[in-house]
Amino acid sequence: MEKSVSLHIVTYNSARHIRACLESIARQTHRPEEVIVVDNASEDDSVQLADRAPFPVRLIRNEKNLGYSAAHNQAIRLSKSPLILILNPDVILEASFLSKMIDAAGLDKKIGTVCGKLFRLTDPGDAGPPQQNIIDSTGIFMTPNQRHLDRGGGELDRGQYEEKEWVFGASGAAPLYRRKMLEDIRIGQEYFDEDFFCYREDADLSWRAQLLGWRTLYTPEAIAYHARRVRPENRRQLPSELNMHSVKNRFLLRLKNQTVGASFPFLVPMFFRDMQLLVYVLLLERSSLPGLVFPWKNFSHIMKKRKQIMERRRISNREMIAWFRHRSFPFKG
Repeated sequence: MEKSVSLHIVTYNSARHIRACLESIARQTHRPEEVIVVDNASEDDSVQLADRAPFPVRLIRNEKNLGYSAAHNQAIRLSKSPLILILNPDVILEASFLSKMIDAAGLDKKIGTVCGKLFRLTDPGDAGPPQQNIIDSTGIFMTPNQRHLDRGGGELDRGQYEEKEWVFGASGAAPLYRRKMLEDIRIGQEYFDEDFFCYREDADLSWRAQLLGWRTLYTPEAIAYHARRVRPENRRQLPSELNMHSVKNRFLLRLKNQTVGASFPFLVPMFFRDMQLLVYVLLLERSSLPGLVFPWKNFSHIMKKRKQIMERRRISNREMIAWFRHRSFPFKG
């Protein structure tokens, strides 16, 4: 079974979180083969704190903010391990997290992604042991109106997610990817689509992986804590640039990955959701208007990416439709 793992973190003004994250990596019962930190031109002490990690770190400093997608692509191309853990700097891992994720990845060769049980961290600046019982994510799921949400997000943990399950995809906060899958689904040299810049790139990668026949396994034994800032209820408190990318990427997701056959049963909820978004942007969030323009200005470029995906598609419309009607499926390993 593959056990060698490379751990990648992208920082951007992450000084408030990075120390606790690195300390949790140092406590892992299974040590990563290497840790790569890519800094996107932070203006705080992110680089200095990463450089003082209690283990060797390969530090890449970008002269400007290239975005989440491009920076993680840099790290993936630099690393060699057969398994890759992508980690947000605002995540704290329990000591057995990496070991449990690796064990889960070895259960089936068609597993391309593993996600654990993430809890919400209410005090992201506290480096002490977090004690939380509010779920942040147990994988992502798709809705009939084409939204993607974190399964269990905001729920009190009552033991309702204690079984391994197949899910649509993994939150980008702490997913474990099989390199073989990433090489299979990449478009050119891009694993994460760099047109997304940030936000929803995890859902795009998950959708692409599903189309190409790879599976995502949720394992409840792997536990971590996430100081999630980007949530639907916090939208008005978020930077306008982030909200613009959220609008843009909603349409990029579908233009690239949704097939006509799989979208037909959901045309009505899709239409009403799109109209809600359009009215909201026009009346209340005009700073996001460039997000509506981008897909049409770059339509031919997006269609070239779509063509590469669809030429390699390995699963049927019927299988994809099921993911828009069910949050998970039982794992019978």
